[in-house]
Amino acid sequence: MSRRLQWLFHHGYLERPRAQLQYYEHSGSQTIAYGLGNKSGSLLQLNRASWGEKNRAIGRMYLAHALLVSDVMVSLELACRQHVIRLLHEDELNLPVESPLHWRVKIRDGTRLGVIPDHVFALEYTDQNGQVQRVFYFLEADRGTMPVVREKLAQTSFYRKLLAYEATWTSKVHQRHLGIPRFRVLTVTTSAARVKSLLDACSRLQRGHGLFLFADESVLQKDLLTAVWQCGKANAMTTLADLPNPANPHAS
Repeated sequence: MSRRLQWLFHHGYLERPRAQLQYYEHSGSQTIAYGLGNKSGSLLQLNRASWGEKNRAIGRMYLAHALLVSDVMVSLELACRQHVIRLLHEDELNLPVESPLHWRVKIRDGTRLGVIPDHVFALEYTDQNGQVQRVFYFLEADRGTMPVVREKLAQTSFYRKLLAYEATWTSKVHQRHLGIPRFRVLTVTTSAARVKSLLDACSRLQRGHGLFLFADESVLQKDLLTAVWQCGKANAMTTLADLPNPANPHAS
């Protein structure tokens, strides 16, 4: 595989984001991330021009974030295969909105916020009655670069994201606008200390604490469906394998 990637790179079908180079200068051998090159974009008849230039020029923070999203989804795909659960990505969900999925909500103080999850997916399974069920998830890949809480809601913070998801649930935007009957928000972050900070922020919400599940990156070394996630409810723990009963929506 490594030789094939190198061959595709040297022939212009793949590019290596330059933002990786500083890592290799200080930490030795690392896995290299590749993106589409100009020849690949043309061959696949993709609309965006200059794929090679775009992928070479992406910044370090964007690359680290994109790789974390990919790591989560790969780990989840492997877990689903073991448990005979189907993983559906956004383009397979037939949602009544344009991709990428986004929406706007009004939070408690009247501020309107935009919401764009890092990834949208669903787990599809057959329940005890033989009925096919889907549970929808919004993924947040948190690299620890955003402040958890700030003095003003006008400033970017992770708490503001939590408020936006809380408002989505309380005002039923997910049902009326997105066509999603129920959802949970998965957050994978950098460390156990960061998880604690995010849980503290979640405790400040008025409702919807049970919507939120948190774990640090070490969870990616485990079976994501049976691994323990910390819930936004005080002292609550759960696993993704504990798929909810459709008759019992997530409690606050």
